[in-house]
Amino acid sequence: MELSFSREEVEFRAEVKAFLQTHVPVKAAKRVSLGLPVKREDVVEWQKILYNKGWGAAAWPIEFGGTGWTATQQFIFEEECALANTPLQPAFGLKMVAPVIMAFGTTSQKAYYLPKIISGEDWWCQGYSEPGSGSDLASLKTQAQRVGQNYVVNGQKTWTTLAQYANMIFCLVRTNLDARKQEGISFLLIDMKSPGVSVRPITMLDGEHEINEVWFDNVKVPVENLVGEENKGWTYAKYLLAHERTNIAQVGKSKRELKSLITIASQHDGAGRRLIEDSRFRDQIAKLEIELNALEITNLRVISDYNKGGIGPKASLLKIKGAEIQQQLTELKMQVLGPYSAAHIREGLEIDWKKPDGLVGYPEYGPALSGAYFNYRKTTIYGGSNEIQRNIISKMMLDL
Repeated sequence: MELSFSREEVEFRAEVKAFLQTHVPVKAAKRVSLGLPVKREDVVEWQKILYNKGWGAAAWPIEFGGTGWTATQQFIFEEECALANTPLQPAFGLKMVAPVIMAFGTTSQKAYYLPKIISGEDWWCQGYSEPGSGSDLASLKTQAQRVGQNYVVNGQKTWTTLAQYANMIFCLVRTNLDARKQEGISFLLIDMKSPGVSVRPITMLDGEHEINEVWFDNVKVPVENLVGEENKGWTYAKYLLAHERTNIAQVGKSKRELKSLITIASQHDGAGRRLIEDSRFRDQIAKLEIELNALEITNLRVISDYNKGGIGPKASLLKIKGAEIQQQLTELKMQVLGPYSAAHIREGLEIDWKKPDGLVGYPEYGPALSGAYFNYRKTTIYGGSNEIQRNIISKMMLDL
């Protein structure tokens, strides 16, 4: 594979960099650089900035308001955004439900939902996992019964990321109780303001509210909110999961975090020690960098396949290594922080926090690190656990 960029691609990178230097909101960039929780308004503001530029959806085709960029241009754009500490764009809308609507939705669904996704008007969340249906997603129990021109939905979803911000949720629901479990599932688009929808927060170890339970109590959903055919939702779910797993790779973000790791490991701690001088620690950084380079190449190949008409099981490779690399980065940062790694200062997660004089040697990024370490334990589980991804690879790529 050719690893160098063409002259046009180098010029494109320069254009992206120049735009980012003058348009990234300062407060949002500081939150991202310190690993602090990004606010809803940060994400919406950044999406609107990109939308006004015509860059609101890097991977969308031009016919739906996207850029029409090549796979390499998309990769360059996302890498430069990560290095510029921009907030992540709202992936549940842009990178998950939108491709499903484009591929399987009706003309009216495309005309209604896609413009509101790319403009930042709608915030979507994902209604897949349930208390008893995570890795075995096909065993889900949330039901939708057809009553006239509506489906009546009852059940519960869990681990629903940022549902407290969302006004829309795409849901897998069971519409046939007698069929084989994969064959009785449908894909519904549900307004979160519908009577009977309730969101209950799940507080994480660091005290943050990122995930939720979502309950449906006789929620009426218009029949026209069904995507594709009734009882064919498993097909659409798998299509969406391939996009989710590609997104989990987060190559640009990991490259930014690797640079940050090397920077902080090169700084003296309170005792005058620099961990970068430890040869065994440098070996770990080198190994991680090699794996990240391999992930980058694989990511470019997968994006290229998508532009040719599909993603396929290669997305599982991205999910496995992307998740593992993100975990390893937080682990190495915890090593750098040493005895301070156990400290979690909740008020330090606010952008205007001032470090007390008594915390000599405690770095500016410290308050968010232990929370990030624990939070990143989930990356090898969500989007389909890494064990399941290895099964997919063995069956669909290695024919084992």
